[in-house]
Amino acid sequence: MPERITARELVRLRVREEVTRFNADQAEVFRGPARPTDAEATLNGYRVGRGRRLDWERQADAACTAFARNGSVLLVGDRQVEDLDKEIDLLADPEMAFVRLVPLVGG
Repeated sequence: MPERITARELVRLRVREEVTRFNADQAEVFRGPARPTDAEATLNGYRVGRGRRLDWERQADAACTAFARNGSVLLVGDRQVEDLDKEIDLLADPEMAFVRLVPLVGG
């Protein structure tokens, strides 16, 4: 495991793992950071239909685009990472959180 990684690489790695898990489980709801094409938004993810397989690279690209448009937030330690090219020290900042932002209805 590397000691440093860019936020972009971290997002792509996380999405790859989530899509791999989704495809292996043959789940109906994807809980990743970006909405798959033709998926219905639900309270806790996106309904894609049982048996549908997702392409992790397409989902990773969509997640990076959403991040750039403030559709998601990456928290590292006690600060927010705003640039996908920002390097993260994995040894100094072991706590990270991904937060998907959802627009409020009517506002």
